[in-house]
Amino acid sequence: MITVLEGAPPMAAAIGALRASLLGGLDPEAGPPRSAVPVPQGQLLLMPAHWGSYAGVKVVSVTPGNADRGLPRIQGNYLLLDGETLTPLALLDGIALTNVRTAAVSAVAADVLAAPDASRLVLFGTGPQARSHLEALRCVRPVRDVVVVGRDAERTRTFADDIGARVGSADDVADADVVVCCTTARTPLFDGSLLPAHSTVVAVGSHEPDAREVDERTVGRSTVVVEAVSAALREAGDIVLAAQAGALDPGTLIGLADLVRGKAQLPPGRPRLFKSVGMAWQDLVVAAAHFEATQG
Repeated sequence: MITVLEGAPPMAAAIGALRASLLGGLDPEAGPPRSAVPVPQGQLLLMPAHWGSYAGVKVVSVTPGNADRGLPRIQGNYLLLDGETLTPLALLDGIALTNVRTAAVSAVAADVLAAPDASRLVLFGTGPQARSHLEALRCVRPVRDVVVVGRDAERTRTFADDIGARVGSADDVADADVVVCCTTARTPLFDGSLLPAHSTVVAVGSHEPDAREVDERTVGRSTVVVEAVSAALREAGDIVLAAQAGALDPGTLIGLADLVRGKAQLPPGRPRLFKSVGMAWQDLVVAAAHFEATQG
């Protein structure tokens, strides 16, 4: 019998599970690429993975026109399987899972990249990922001063009031310890020349090679960390476009696993950028942790 699990594990547990999987030998480069199938109203995404005692697959639909229908832009479910027999074990809300695992991965990276006393956050976006990232970063850094930047003034003000933040502008990155970009933007959100040398940027909003949230200046100035080099060069427009412009040598990209395992060199005196496209192993690790937490 398949167990239907509500929501996703607590953020701190998801962060711990992802960190432990990387320390335990999980290789993000070994995962299969995301399958994206165009359909008339958007995309269907298929994300399978296998690790340890489990396998699983997430099926997601992306429908840009749903906003006008009062429906979510992204919908989906996650099926967790036994790793040996491939017997279905549990069904999870794919969007709740995505919201937690995306922010949790960012927190794993930020815990190594950001200054220990990082307290000022500039947050681009007003949706579920913005909210989840604030929660996740507060698990690893003493975030106290939050500035929100959004396209819709009323929505931005409402969101900022709800999370106890201030409304700001793109220029606020000049004083940021951490900048988080979780938007649907296809062009850069801020001028990378404004970033302080001590800052850390997290960009998670896009997974298409022709879309980006950060400019070539940001990429060129920064030590750049990605979940997997192969995935970044395939899907991360922030990386692909900067490399095409000559602002980035792909050979300098640092994989998240090497970062967590302490194998990466982080030069002082320059910003740090974590670019995430979202990968299937992350869903699997967090889904498995949630399933195990509910058993017996």
